[in-house]
Amino acid sequence: MAFYVYMLECADKSLYTGFTDDLEKRLASHNAGEGAKYTRSRGPCRLVYAEAFDTKHEALSREWHIKHTMSRNEKLKMIDDSNNILKK
Repeated sequence: MAFYVYMLECADKSLYTGFTDDLEKRLASHNAGEGAKYTRSRGPCRLVYAEAFDTKHEALSREWHIKHTMSRNEKLKMIDDSNNILKK
């Protein structure tokens, strides 16, 4: 089973970072207004970045790092520098 850290760009151009084991299902829940409280009033959202991890611990550690240590500009650079949506 893979675990993912992902970033969404919301309709207001804000970025949301999250964790899941099913990207398609999680994106659908965000866009249906059933996801995180943050995205409920900011939809629709689109997936702009995702990383796959082998363990839940690795993914949660990466999510924490992105949320707590990276500025918006650093996140945008990470998105721009990625070749595709999924990277390990």
